[in-house]
Amino acid sequence: MPRRSNRILNPQARQALNQMKYEIASQVGVDYNTYGGYLGDIPAREAGRIGGQMVKQMIAAAEQSLIGQTVAGTQASFAQALRPQGFTSETTSGFNVPTNLNVPKS
Repeated sequence: MPRRSNRILNPQARQALNQMKYEIASQVGVDYNTYGGYLGDIPAREAGRIGGQMVKQMIAAAEQSLIGQTVAGTQASFAQALRPQGFTSETTSGFNVPTNLNVPKS
């Protein structure tokens, strides 16, 4: 018999995945109340539609996350590249104050 590999890798995600499953089921027209709140008895075609939409949404969320990480990394790189050599930025009371490293503070 083949091993089942549909275990949830992060147990804390189980509730979120179940909520997503029921939301998508209602979006694609599957009334899970008809099945007593249990989607295990629905036809394979309906289950495939629900699973396919879940995968689409998870891929879209992962792409958005990657875009956010890339933008944040790019912004940090630009900020570092634009900082003048010999200067650093100190934060005091929420304001960035440029400080020359070559001149002692008084």
